[in-house]
Amino acid sequence: MNTQAQFFQRLKPTVPPYSSLAAEVAATLKVSLDSAYRRIRGEKLLDFDEISLLCQEFNISLDEFLCLKNDSILFKSTSSPPREDALAHWMVEMVKQLYYINSYPKRHLYFLIKDLPPFHHFFHPILASFKFFFWTNSILPPGEQQLEKFCLDTKYLSGYEILAKRILRAYAKVPSTEIWNKDTLNTTLRQIETYHEMGLIQDSETTKQIYGGLLEVVDHLEKMASDGQKSLLGQATNPDFGEYRLYQNDIVSGDNTLLAEIGDTKITYLNHSVLYFVGSTDKGFNEEVFKNMNNLIKRSSLMSGAGEKERAQVFKKLRRKVQAKLDAMNA
Repeated sequence: MNTQAQFFQRLKPTVPPYSSLAAEVAATLKVSLDSAYRRIRGEKLLDFDEISLLCQEFNISLDEFLCLKNDSILFKSTSSPPREDALAHWMVEMVKQLYYINSYPKRHLYFLIKDLPPFHHFFHPILASFKFFFWTNSILPPGEQQLEKFCLDTKYLSGYEILAKRILRAYAKVPSTEIWNKDTLNTTLRQIETYHEMGLIQDSETTKQIYGGLLEVVDHLEKMASDGQKSLLGQATNPDFGEYRLYQNDIVSGDNTLLAEIGDTKITYLNHSVLYFVGSTDKGFNEEVFKNMNNLIKRSSLMSGAGEKERAQVFKKLRRKVQAKLDAMNA
């Protein structure tokens, strides 16, 4: 296979399932379908302008193609967030990624979890609102109307709720496998406790409601694990929602690595700067990540479906952690 044909083979996995490589190439280069086919077959050589247009449209780097046989691995990131509302920008980018994954009939997410994933916080409006406040205060550039203290009766957070619902429904449609560890809830619990002690939450009653929301999310995650299928909090299972496989591994601490299997290709997303991810479609790297994920799964305890005993023990411990925080406030 010549170099140009190899280049088009690299583009093929990025084509949406409702289209074809030839159609996308023809539209990008503004040529006929027949002319696109001749380029794909290598009968007509591409010029540098055409290569540049194709790389931009298909969102791949020519470096990635030219370096496929060395030890370099290319990662891509989304554009830098605007300072005026970085949270909305981050959430829109998440919606785009989930919609892209859902455009493939064959899809699956594998998540090696360090902290409770953002999707899970969105199950409950109070917990989600607190996380919006925490992220804009401690991680992201602030919004235009930054609050001094977290409270529930504010319009500041309402704009993010629409995006959160879109993210949650898109996430619910993707079949997923998650590998938890014993520290999965610790980060969220520490954030709530620290903000309460710093006086950044309006009052003790509000803090208790945040803990209560977290308890409801824990209950719902146990239900999803029991059903083996995703659902929305307080609602029955939906046939449009994906499978949910949950494992517990108390030996390995996760790092929030996310692997998406879409069609015949894979994308690995590595976590950085708390909330952000960089992605790679490098075939060799992704196969290695996939192999390691499966190796961890074999060494983990199944908590979904038939894993009733392990599931009950794990979720009982999680509830105790949250309840201990509530008890300490009531003491």
